[in-house]
Amino acid sequence: QVQVVESGGGLVQAGGSLTLSCTVSGLTGVNVAMGWFRQAPGKEREGISCMSWTDISIYYADSVKGRFVISRDNAANTLFLHMNSLKPDDTAMYYCAADRVVHSGAYYCSTRSRAGSWGQGTQVTVSS
Repeated sequence: QVQVVESGGGLVQAGGSLTLSCTVSGLTGVNVAMGWFRQAPGKEREGISCMSWTDISIYYADSVKGRFVISRDNAANTLFLHMNSLKPDDTAMYYCAADRVVHSGAYYCSTRSRAGSWGQGTQVTVSS
């Protein structure tokens, strides 16, 4: 069973930066899709940045494009989300996900929210 543990969230002032980490276990395949999702109060969970196992297809939601960067450390089984120029609208619970599927980043981000399991997430709160 795939398990994920998110960390790195916290309270940050608008304009600041924060890096989230996601440690993945139980996933050894090479054909992997993974990404970051968030759910703000009163809103649906949305995919904000996802990538395919080849790192060729990387997707960023328009709301975070140019400010967030997704990366991974395969040796450490860790996925990162580098968040810059944070805005109050970025306030949400952030989740990561990883599955042994062959999907583009855009497809994974658009479909994963309605299937599979989720970890505890990590809260990001941006103050103004």
